[in-house]
Amino acid sequence: MQRTQLSLAVLAAVAAFTLAGCGEEKKPAPVVAAPPAAPAPVVVKLGHVGPLTGGIAHLGKDNENGARLAVDEANAKGLKLGGKSVKLELLTEDDQADPKVGTTVAQKLVDAKVAGVVGHLNSGVTIPASSIYKQAGIPMISGSATNPQLTEQGFNNVFRVVGRDDQQGPAIASYLQSEVKPKTVAVIDDATAYGEGLANEVEKTLKAAGVKVLPREKGSDKTADFKAILTKIKGKKPDAVFYGGMDATGGPLLKQGRELGIKAVFAFGDGACTDKMKELAGDAAEGLLCSQAGLPVQAANKQFLDAYKAKFKIDPILYAPFTYDAANLLIEAMKKADSADPAKYLPELAKSSYDGASGHIEFDAKGDRKDAEMTIFTMKGGKIEPIAIIKGGKTTKFEDFIKAAAPAAPAAPAAEAPKAAAEPAKPAEPAKK
Repeated sequence: MQRTQLSLAVLAAVAAFTLAGCGEEKKPAPVVAAPPAAPAPVVVKLGHVGPLTGGIAHLGKDNENGARLAVDEANAKGLKLGGKSVKLELLTEDDQADPKVGTTVAQKLVDAKVAGVVGHLNSGVTIPASSIYKQAGIPMISGSATNPQLTEQGFNNVFRVVGRDDQQGPAIASYLQSEVKPKTVAVIDDATAYGEGLANEVEKTLKAAGVKVLPREKGSDKTADFKAILTKIKGKKPDAVFYGGMDATGGPLLKQGRELGIKAVFAFGDGACTDKMKELAGDAAEGLLCSQAGLPVQAANKQFLDAYKAKFKIDPILYAPFTYDAANLLIEAMKKADSADPAKYLPELAKSSYDGASGHIEFDAKGDRKDAEMTIFTMKGGKIEPIAIIKGGKTTKFEDFIKAAAPAAPAAPAAEAPKAAAEPAKPAEPAKK
């Protein structure tokens, strides 16, 4: 009996299951198509070149940092060209401050199809490399090369955002002549396009002012021992010594000069106008004079200085504001042309009118920066400090220049007139002479 009841229960369950299965079929959930993936942004390559190894690698890295900051900021904001999203990529190369290496890496960037180049640092490397970029039709902007020959070649794709040596040389020479008043000056250079070219301009200006200039002495950009040259100079008792070269050689020259008992004022161009001179020359660096073909780092806009410090955890050294501006000029020209094609954006680059970290930038017909300022510095307490700005032949104390450039404070709101009648105003006293 129990078996019969169990069998009937099983049959009933099977029947119920079968009937349920014969009911309305469950429809499968509709498949929703995934939205199409956004197209990958178009990659536009920009190049940066400078010495990233060797004695002036600190300056090359400073230049690279400036360009990288501009690229990263543009990517963060988002960039569209020709209706397509664009991602900028910075390709950076080490030219070792060597002209042969410079032309090799320039060709490497051309082969990588970069749309523009920020660099190079040294004039002696930038000038031969510029021919490679000219042949490829790629715009290049140097933030530090100052030899006039760079823009005297007639290349329409070559620009710089610093002044020229035929502006910088007369500036430091004139400052020497007016402030130090030397009767005799010794001039030494490092036999590079930059060092020799700058020294030539200094010598020319001093001679025109009636200052006696001793026969030129030469080292190289790798000279470590200047004692033979300095001993020769010491016997002629110059009141000032000018060296055309970089800090890597300028520091040892200054230190050895003081060790030999030379009491002359030592002066340098922008390549040796760095805090590293203290590290290389020790206490001998105190009181040196030097020039820069542009406004000093301290005068760069606060937005740039803060962003640089936040990103790299250090302060910019020398040329970073200029390479930052150079990269931004390339980017802004592309935006105006709505294209990264060099042939299309080059005309926009040539007619740039841009307010950057280093001030207002426009180019003349040669690709030089119009109305470039020159700055004179001294070493004080182990730090390079600006003391004067020279523009259009006029010298202004740095503190006065900064005051004049500062935005005017907003006017205080006018006080409400008192309700009670005011006393009649007293007549004004006559002005005192």
